[in-house]
Amino acid sequence: MLLALAFALPGLVGHDPWKSFDAIAIEVVHQMHRTGDWLLPRIATDPWLEDPPLYHWIALAFAKAFGSILPLHGAIRLASGVFVLAALAFVYLAARNRAPGDERRAAGATAMLVLLGSLGLIVHAHEAVTDLAALAAICAAFLFWPHDEARPVAGGIGFGASLGLAFLASGPVAPAALLLAALSAPIACSPLRTRGALVFLAVATVVAAVVSASWPVVLALRAPELAAAWWSSVLEPRGALVSNLRYYLVTASWFTWPAWPLALWALWHQRAALLDPRAFAPLVALVFLLAAIAGMGPTQDINCIVLLPALALLAPQGIDALRRGAANALDWFGVMTFSLFAALVWLGYVSMVTGVPQRIAKNFIRSAPGFTAEFHPAAVALALALLAGWLGLVVFAPPSPARGVLRWAGGVALLWGSFATLWLPWADHQKSYRGVALQLKAKIPAGAKCIGRAGLGNAQRAAFSYHAAIHTRPFDRTSAPGCPLLLVQGHPQHERDAPGAGWVKLADTGRPRDKDERFRLYQFRP
Repeated sequence: MLLALAFALPGLVGHDPWKSFDAIAIEVVHQMHRTGDWLLPRIATDPWLEDPPLYHWIALAFAKAFGSILPLHGAIRLASGVFVLAALAFVYLAARNRAPGDERRAAGATAMLVLLGSLGLIVHAHEAVTDLAALAAICAAFLFWPHDEARPVAGGIGFGASLGLAFLASGPVAPAALLLAALSAPIACSPLRTRGALVFLAVATVVAAVVSASWPVVLALRAPELAAAWWSSVLEPRGALVSNLRYYLVTASWFTWPAWPLALWALWHQRAALLDPRAFAPLVALVFLLAAIAGMGPTQDINCIVLLPALALLAPQGIDALRRGAANALDWFGVMTFSLFAALVWLGYVSMVTGVPQRIAKNFIRSAPGFTAEFHPAAVALALALLAGWLGLVVFAPPSPARGVLRWAGGVALLWGSFATLWLPWADHQKSYRGVALQLKAKIPAGAKCIGRAGLGNAQRAAFSYHAAIHTRPFDRTSAPGCPLLLVQGHPQHERDAPGAGWVKLADTGRPRDKDERFRLYQFRP
């Protein structure tokens, strides 16, 4: 529990929205909070049909509860911490309930630590990411599946509700894959072919359909054209299957580390008993989930998050039989790697605050012009507490097959916590769009009612709306200007995307040292 809290809580409140998922989700919740319309996600005044609203609803509750004492974006991100902690708790319970009596507690702890230590979660777990709600829901689904023969109806309700919530969190891809896995499992796995299986699956299917349909049906009653556009968007594959699969296999190799090698070893160790429900259920779910995200796309690393629960449930099944050399390699690789990176974080912080070593301090100044580091006793105290906890794990953790997993998870918590307490202001200075948005706002003429946009990304639109209430509409270069102002996102090295004759540039700005983005504001003066 201490490791879960040390990992999940730091860094949620202390920085502005960052692109891209973070800025978009925060702006969606901001608009719900401002307008009172919780049904339709929006970026500024435009509907946002990429993500269903479950995460936004929970984040909106946190915004209303804590928005008066925290920055709104910080209050919103508290939902991420809750979803991460819920996912860790659910995967702990799911692994514990599957294990034999004398292994229950160790299996649950190992699964939770494997999930916590996955490299892909280090940053995404601390952003406003809708997939975190899906992660918690999928972990909850594994808690109820395979079903309890004595209570198939209760298990079906829990499994179906979890799938429905996963649908409301990230769309139909992951819950449909899990439901298909559950429906197909009894065909291949005879222990799952029981009298209660049909009842479990029937109840789960009905409950999942009812919960999933709740928001789309209400949206269809209010805005049928938007509901149709949403369905068309979520059911349309993006990218070719082969190229998507290649991308996800490569990306998952680091995103799910060290879960995947531990799960692979568990499958090899259990190869004679793969049809045992404890191994078969997460294995068939993993296959269906990988096929689903590869078949539907798009190629985004965040989609690999749905693979983590199944891998975390497989990993404990081989941890006790892990070869001593492999266990020691994971253990000492984690100790050395995270100790080194934590030392570098502290060295960088000292150089930022004191200017010594001078060469390192100059590198920080060069990468973040205008940033001045300050000494914050509370942040340093928290970083020291994390360091003390890490040293305790390194020195006092007793030898065991799972010690490498424990230390790896502790190293992940140490690395992120040290960064979030010591380096976060420096990183936020570079990543925040607040300064850019306020500079553009200052150049917009008074009384301007319409601003066109060209090349402006969704994350940038969201950040400009959140920080400065800059709302834009699409710009058509082939017709007469419908708006007297135009905001263009272009390249710092050239201005080839300028709108042409009659347009006068009012502003030319960007984030410090950003080599890819430049924002230019033009006014039409015929």
